[in-house]
Amino acid sequence: MMDNKPFEKPVVVELGHVGKYRQISSTREAAECLMTVWPLNRGDRHRDALDTCLKALEGYRSTADARRALVEAARESEVLVPEDRLPDGKLH
Repeated sequence: MMDNKPFEKPVVVELGHVGKYRQISSTREAAECLMTVWPLNRGDRHRDALDTCLKALEGYRSTADARRALVEAARESEVLVPEDRLPDGKLH
């Protein structure tokens, strides 16, 4: 079984509705999020991020590559939460 491949630093996205933050802490969690709850405004970066995460889980790409790809997909879909906007203790 593949491990979670934790990120060095979590990525926080805002999914569903305003103020609903989700902290993504591993490559496995990123892949699941990209496949299941990602917004419909998906583009090339989303596809690249999912591919990179799956390859990282299989050992062909690094966890850092997966995290970078997730950040780019979140920017593309306008769901990335900048660190300066993170509320203390309000992550889901």
